[in-house]
Amino acid sequence: MLGLIGVDVDGTLVGTSNVVRDDVWKALEDARARGVRIVLCSGRPALGHALEYARRLDPDGWHVFQNGASVVHAKSGESMSETFPPEALPVLLERARAKSRLLEVYSDTEMAVTQPGDLARRHAALLGVPYDPQSPEELRGTPVRIQWVVPREQEEQVVADPHEGLDLHPAGSPGMPDVMFISVTRAGISKGSAIRRIAAEYGVPLVRAMMVGDGENDVSAMRVVGHPVAMGNADAPARQAARHTVGHVDEGGLREAVELALTL
Repeated sequence: MLGLIGVDVDGTLVGTSNVVRDDVWKALEDARARGVRIVLCSGRPALGHALEYARRLDPDGWHVFQNGASVVHAKSGESMSETFPPEALPVLLERARAKSRLLEVYSDTEMAVTQPGDLARRHAALLGVPYDPQSPEELRGTPVRIQWVVPREQEEQVVADPHEGLDLHPAGSPGMPDVMFISVTRAGISKGSAIRRIAAEYGVPLVRAMMVGDGENDVSAMRVVGHPVAMGNADAPARQAARHTVGHVDEGGLREAVELALTL
């Protein structure tokens, strides 16, 4: 069996109901009991539901948040995170305000928003955190990532704007199907770079690792492991990067992937 399974959240661990199926939890818990390291590998921050998922998946392990910008130990809170380039932040904040777009700014443990309102409120509910908007200037701690939260029809415009020295990680969520989340990190930071670090920390060869995902932001991690798995509901980039394909998230596709990992 494999030594490590990376698990995306939106569209992989949770589906349209924004909850995890009981059979999926059981499969993951059985794999962990057999010695497989289970690593949450999400674009979400280490807050609310995502932190709860990580602690349940492996309460004494490392997990990937914020598309690799935030790598946090579930038990100790120790961080191997990457700071966001400080010179880039004022430029993007000015752009967000000039274009009336929602830009979220994150540290390891907090978030701030440029534009309080419906999108920010809905996203807070999806994340499972209180809606208590603070401005980026009020953020305590070091920024590690920013994120554009925009209607789907604005994705191409946002991606086309200059983001020098930065990497973009577009993703959707079944819980907010009309919205795109375009995460922005320091160049070279991704789910793939974070999975490499965690696999090395555990001493697991990447060829004996699996990544299960459904979105474009999962592809960097899928490309570094020996067994990339696409969910049945996956976007085209994830499907193209996959070696295996399982069922839809709402039909327990992740359970299939975990069962497969125990046979490889």
